[in-house]
Amino acid sequence: PLSVVLIMPLACPRATRRAGSSMSSSLVLAALSLLAHTAAFAPAPLASSARGLLRPVCLRTPPSLGLRMVAVEPERAVASKVALVSLGCPKNVVDAEVMLGDLQKKGFKVVRKPRDADVVIVNTCAFIDTAREESVRAVLEALELKEGSGNDVKGVVVTGCMAQRYAEELVIEMPELDAVMGFESYAQIAPQIGEIVERSGMMMPTVMVGDTDVPFRPEWERVRLTQQHAAFLRVAEGCNHKCTFCAIPTWRGSFRSKPFDSILEEARQLSLQGVTELNLIAEDTNQWGSDWGETDPRRLSDLLWALDGLEGIRRISLLYCYPSYFSEELIDAIANIDKVCKYVDIPLQHISDRMLKAMQRPSGKHTRELLTKLRARIPGLVLRTTFITGFPGENDEDHAEMVQYMTDMGFERAGVFAYSPEEGTPAASMPNQIPDEVKEARRDQLMMLVQRAQRKFARDQVGKTLEVVIDGPGEGGFGSVGRTRADCPDIDCVVHLPHTFKEGTYVEAKISDTYDFDLVGTVESEEVTPTPEEADAILSAAAGHTPEALGGQTQARRRASEAAPPKASPRRAA
Repeated sequence: PLSVVLIMPLACPRATRRAGSSMSSSLVLAALSLLAHTAAFAPAPLASSARGLLRPVCLRTPPSLGLRMVAVEPERAVASKVALVSLGCPKNVVDAEVMLGDLQKKGFKVVRKPRDADVVIVNTCAFIDTAREESVRAVLEALELKEGSGNDVKGVVVTGCMAQRYAEELVIEMPELDAVMGFESYAQIAPQIGEIVERSGMMMPTVMVGDTDVPFRPEWERVRLTQQHAAFLRVAEGCNHKCTFCAIPTWRGSFRSKPFDSILEEARQLSLQGVTELNLIAEDTNQWGSDWGETDPRRLSDLLWALDGLEGIRRISLLYCYPSYFSEELIDAIANIDKVCKYVDIPLQHISDRMLKAMQRPSGKHTRELLTKLRARIPGLVLRTTFITGFPGENDEDHAEMVQYMTDMGFERAGVFAYSPEEGTPAASMPNQIPDEVKEARRDQLMMLVQRAQRKFARDQVGKTLEVVIDGPGEGGFGSVGRTRADCPDIDCVVHLPHTFKEGTYVEAKISDTYDFDLVGTVESEEVTPTPEEADAILSAAAGHTPEALGGQTQARRRASEAAPPKASPRRAA
């Protein structure tokens, strides 16, 4: 016990900063190693005492030391199982899929249910308060499994944006955690989980965060949480915009484009794995390439044309576009490339110039002109957007202007979110904060407009024959559920078909009816009936989809939470 007490001031970077120490990296690592062995291998009373006395070890090294923690593979192989609960946006989905891919390559088994795992990973979201609340609930549920009986859970690891932003707070508030790992440490997750399993959870919480501007790495070796035929393709990371309501740049870093050849190789590899649909994502997808300046003139239009040349890819969609960077070449590429869906996601946030100025966003005049141009140049364009209501200082005139604009535009896909003050952002300290009841009433009014527009759009599709990709079996394993080219996976609406098709099949469906926002259709084809093997695969999929089983939100839950007031999903406001 004495050695533990003596080591702690040396091992904690916060204590080091206060003391102004110039501690060497070898001393840090030696201290951490001894601490871990004390807690893990001492006799039960001593181990219990050590775990009760010690604060969680923080491996976020102070910048002045220039140290970087490197995890080491366990000395002996441990057959271990992991489950992952993934929350938040598609960027988090990609991170989760790549993490699981790394673990699988190291011999870990990915299981469907957290209670069957040795270690549960909770990949968290920190965008707004409701997202954080959902993440905390998920972490607490995982900790209950660890502390309960009748299951195999030995450890809980927190990753994602909450881990990056609130690492130290998490381990202080929830010392039962085994590790909190930020973006830079994802490559070390396999040895970290191996250590947790080997020590049966008898170790202090470890925090490994690191930098926000993490270098790109290949992202095609994944355990997929989405449908096997549709994948999110990350083309950039970070954000340089200074929106006053948003804290994302503080933990996702500055904007940086993934290299052209790396994206093409990733898309090619995904295509070889059976992916036919690519959904391009970033914080600001259409800004891709702008950070290269004149050294590389290629921009998103060039990337789209290159992706168009990949055999096997049938759909390409653009998500998270900023209301700038729409060059003439990009608009032409969207309009003229058949594989590019006439579907563009552009979060607008508001339309009142006064509010947009306070948000430090492009002006309402610019937005109106851009959307008018896009509608005129891209026939059949489906626009998805998000709005924030109740921003500080928003008055009745600002809200009325947004009501009128949404009525006029009739956005086919949209979400509305009540403003949520974010710690450390300029908007959080602005005067004239709007009462919650006013924000919620305004949001509900706007959501009614969204629902009205979506129902109208759905009714307008009746009688048309549309391309539908099958995402899986219908409820109870009967029929099939798919999407048109106007719908992004796990976010938008679906088409219900009475026929049974294999996942990933493309069919031409005649739309005969609507089911609220969704469509109902039929397929006239000689190839409707599946083979016995395909039927078995479809029924097996109905028993437990991978996204649901691994903790991903279901399609219905995501759409319902976004479309139905007053519980709008936090995931689409960025």
